[in-house]
Amino acid sequence: MKNNLQYPAVFTRLFPGFFEDPGISRLPPEFVFAELVLPLSDVRDEQLQAPCPGDIAFGFYRGDLARLRDAVRQVEPDWVQYFSETDRVLCGFDGTRPVSFCQLTDFGQYESLRIGGPGCVGTLPEYRGRGIGLSMVGKATSLLKEEGFDLSWIHYTHLEHWYGKLGYRTVLRWNSRGIRS
Repeated sequence: MKNNLQYPAVFTRLFPGFFEDPGISRLPPEFVFAELVLPLSDVRDEQLQAPCPGDIAFGFYRGDLARLRDAVRQVEPDWVQYFSETDRVLCGFDGTRPVSFCQLTDFGQYESLRIGGPGCVGTLPEYRGRGIGLSMVGKATSLLKEEGFDLSWIHYTHLEHWYGKLGYRTVLRWNSRGIRS
């Protein structure tokens, strides 16, 4: 994969008008977020495996949207609006209960690269600290690789170290005023 990508240009193409969005432009400037990437051609399957309790199963959500939105609301109420019937949402399940979730998004292409990524990643508070979320993101990343994506992109996060456990690396940081690095 190309090592010479100009990530600010990629960001601008993938997320046009991002800094004009009132939800972004009104953030305090001291809040700094990161964009992370993982070139999928470089990924080894074992790199994406994280320890997780054996009683947690993973799969795409196929149930009542209200039930999924209830789980999302427990993690981040502002995200509920981003979950619809047409989204691909990978979940960690305790029995039939979704306890962890992430959307798999196709961000489109930049030059000849197909770019996708997991987003709106969350785990119910009482299930945190067990590796469920990290294992789910690893599985989501593996799915993207299997589906022919070239680059997995984590958009709008402050959890650089956490995603870094799977090999994601920070390519730029931004605040409400724009790209900082």
